Amino acid sequence: MWDNATTMMVVEGIFVTLYMTLATTFMGYVLGLPMGIALVITAPKGLRPNKIIYKVLDVVVNVVRSFPFLILLIVIQPLTRIIVGKSYGPTATIVPLTLSAAPFIARMVESSLLEVDHGVIEAAQSMGANLWTIRKVMIGEAKTSLIVNVTIALGTILGYSAMAGIVGGGGLGDIAIRYGYYRYDSSIMWVTVVLLIVLVQLMQYVGMKLSKKLDKRTR
Repeated sequence: MWDNATTMMVVEGIFVTLYMTLATTFMGYVLGLPMGIALVITAPKGLRPNKIIYKVLDVVVNVVRSFPFLILLIVIQPLTRIIVGKSYGPTATIVPLTLSAAPFIARMVESSLLEVDHGVIEAAQSMGANLWTIRKVMIGEAKTSLIVNVTIALGTILGYSAMAGIVGGGGLGDIAIRYGYYRYDSSIMWVTVVLLIVLVQLMQYVGMKLSKKLDKRTR
């Protein structure tokens, strides 16, 4: 039966889902942004080519990206326990979500930076800019694409957070599985699905609005 307790549970599930999604996206960029920049800089045609570093990063990103999330969620449970003290719940779910999201984010960052006009980089080099300054220039030129990528990352991570409900990850995915699927309550199942879709659409709307506002080409 749909009552006040169920409503409050779903509302709490929304906030838990947002907590997992936003925290994972932040941590994913803490790891993924430097990896993406390093991939561009150490590439064979990068600013500081380094075959060993590039190859190691490339292999790590490819291997982790190809790992199915649900399997990764189970495999790294010992690591999750070491970091947060338990292997279930919203905070614990952030660990595998971050490890899964970071390589994905690294590839998107790499793609965005590779789109930067090489003439801009050459101009910065001609003015004596050091590597740190050039990286800042690259990020500045690619900011529109990077913001679009944040929007994509948020939607993808939100979907992964819903899958984590299978192992008690918390949030709307957990509610959909425990109360919708296992208890055969289709109303809860459909409400959580609709809410997940709405959250993704809101994130995409805000992200696209922000990217258009910052896009110099639209001015």
